[in-house]
Amino acid sequence: MTPPSDEQDATTGGTSRRRFLKIGAGVAVGAGVVGAGWAGLSQNAQKKAAVMTAGGPGDPSSPTLATKVKNLSGPAETGPFASPWTDLGIPVRCPDGTMLFVCGDTFNGDHVPNPGEPADDWRAPVGLRSSNGDVNNLHIDGSVGGGHARALVDEPHNPVGDKATTAIPSDAFVVDGVMYMHLMRGVIYDTHHTDFWRSTDNGETWEYLCQWPGDLHGGQFQQKTYAVADDGYCYVLSTVFNREVDSGMLLHRVRKDSLGNPDAYEPWGFVDGDWRWGAPAPTTVFGVRKWGEICFRAMDGKYVLTWLNMNPLSIRSMVFPLPTADLTKTLEQTMIVPSAPGAETANLVASPYGGFVVPGSTFGNFHIIVSQWYNSTNYRVMQYKVNMLS
Repeated sequence: MTPPSDEQDATTGGTSRRRFLKIGAGVAVGAGVVGAGWAGLSQNAQKKAAVMTAGGPGDPSSPTLATKVKNLSGPAETGPFASPWTDLGIPVRCPDGTMLFVCGDTFNGDHVPNPGEPADDWRAPVGLRSSNGDVNNLHIDGSVGGGHARALVDEPHNPVGDKATTAIPSDAFVVDGVMYMHLMRGVIYDTHHTDFWRSTDNGETWEYLCQWPGDLHGGQFQQKTYAVADDGYCYVLSTVFNREVDSGMLLHRVRKDSLGNPDAYEPWGFVDGDWRWGAPAPTTVFGVRKWGEICFRAMDGKYVLTWLNMNPLSIRSMVFPLPTADLTKTLEQTMIVPSAPGAETANLVASPYGGFVVPGSTFGNFHIIVSQWYNSTNYRVMQYKVNMLS
């Protein structure tokens, strides 16, 4: 793992985290499948299905106020756990009431390894813990592994040419007292497969459940995020995991008692002139664009989606009543926008990405986890509070 290249503009660094890595051939093929599938629909079907041009990346979105609460990681905050440099920090409230932050590529030392440097003590994913699970009082004071955060599952970072494999988390959540974690495996942005794990001891140990091939649904089932509903189902939104590749956003549902069964994931698709569950193949529910991280949650009787938008760069959100709501007609609200380093204030963040919803948030007290990386000593996880979310 290496930081962004020197050519990367600091004001837009978050648009292509690890930009120097090549786009994987398998993912590029998947993007072609997206376009072919849409073109194959009749004109009438195109109008009824996911109105692709509505809610596009160039459409205006309403301003939403956000303020930084604190840094959650860094040499002072997480250095005591041999994890001064880490990102993502997907927050999940454990059954014991603590908050676990499931982080991505994590390093020790006095800086993030630069290109060509050996990446000693590289771990992914790791679990950093706040013993206080209150959204208003988060403070990382422990880790899975104690004084030296260990990888949650085995990932040897095998060399692949001049790169190496890693395990990037896309989601972590709890269903009926059991924790689940979804990982994307392979060279970054060239996902070979994804796998799924569970923990019954508050994230201390993890049991393998299943995996999916990286090219499933044209690659659009790589990056998954789960909304845990109260109707017996989890609803799953997914995209390609590559910020430089156009991808649709797919919707599936799976019964809570079948999360570890790949055959139990039921696609939502447009077929025979209408949308329905159990379609032969899923249809994109939110047009096609370039996606960064995504987070889908059931909250206060509604659903909220947050994501890293690539064009224009911003962390956005939308709120809707049902998992099957028409997202192309739902307001996109901008929460975080990019700035140059040193010019950060309010919701201006240098090289932002992530944007994961903190458990315990409400629409009146909404918190997200934002990552930042623009050089070898500025790579961290932060907490932001968002106001005026509609």
